[in-house]
Amino acid sequence: MDRIKEKMNSLRIEADEASSKVEDLQKQVKTLEQENLQKEHEITSLTHKNSGLEAEVDKLETQLKDAKAMAEESGMHGTQNETLQRRLQLLEEEAEEADKNLRETNDKLRQTDVKAGHFERKVQALEQDRDQWESKYEEMAKKYAAVQKELEDFQAEIGNI
Repeated sequence: MDRIKEKMNSLRIEADEASSKVEDLQKQVKTLEQENLQKEHEITSLTHKNSGLEAEVDKLETQLKDAKAMAEESGMHGTQNETLQRRLQLLEEEAEEADKNLRETNDKLRQTDVKAGHFERKVQALEQDRDQWESKYEEMAKKYAAVQKELEDFQAEIGNI
């Protein structure tokens, strides 16, 4: 009986130890389950965060593509702008040259107008001289005709004498 009591005591001790171990293991299971649940929440949170970050990366890649396209387009616009600037400079130079030619032509026109006025006055003076000479010629022709007639009359008178 002592043996049975000892065995019973030992079984009780084993049962108590097993019960204690079961409680410890149950506590560990609960702790692990809680940790597992926390990890699952963390995984869900990180998965959600990862999705958001992937969307952000996609958005940033799109913005980067757009920025590169805009930079390339800006480069083309810069080249086009330089070409337009050169064209504008050439057109301005041509306009300055045309303006210079216009001023020179206007000066020559003014000079020609002055000369034309001078020659018109000369022509008028020469026409007046011509008119005077024509009237003198007509006067002289009349005088000549009168003198001629006088001469003829005189010759006729002398012839009658």
